[in-house]
Amino acid sequence: MSAEENKATIRRWIEEAWNQGNVNIAEEIYAPNYTARDIYNPERILKGPAGIKLSVMETRSSFPDIHFTIDHLVAEDDKVVGAFTIQGTHKGSLYNIPATGKKVTFTAVDIWRFENGKIAERCCANVDRLSLLQQLGVVPKIS
Repeated sequence: MSAEENKATIRRWIEEAWNQGNVNIAEEIYAPNYTARDIYNPERILKGPAGIKLSVMETRSSFPDIHFTIDHLVAEDDKVVGAFTIQGTHKGSLYNIPATGKKVTFTAVDIWRFENGKIAERCCANVDRLSLLQQLGVVPKIS
């Protein structure tokens, strides 16, 4: 697939899975051999479409109204880099932090690698956890 087709796949994944909750498209988008470290628990390895579906469902249970805005998508060869602004209301446990009801806005950057037209690996994920935890009130803000 071309770099533009890979970007279109990422756009579809963000809109349909993250923003609308349709995780079943993971079977179409992710390779059976997909692997990635869980962005919230780096010791946990996500494998295959089932692993990424579980991760999205868990995050959406913490932030049922989660919404990703794509700030940038850059593609070259078999990789796509995405920068996002993420918003949501903390209505379920996250990191063993009980729901706070607080609205949060934070950023993330991901790099995906494609293989045979499907996502085979998330090479890097950088989520602004500090900002998220500060907004939830569990880490003090630095003045």
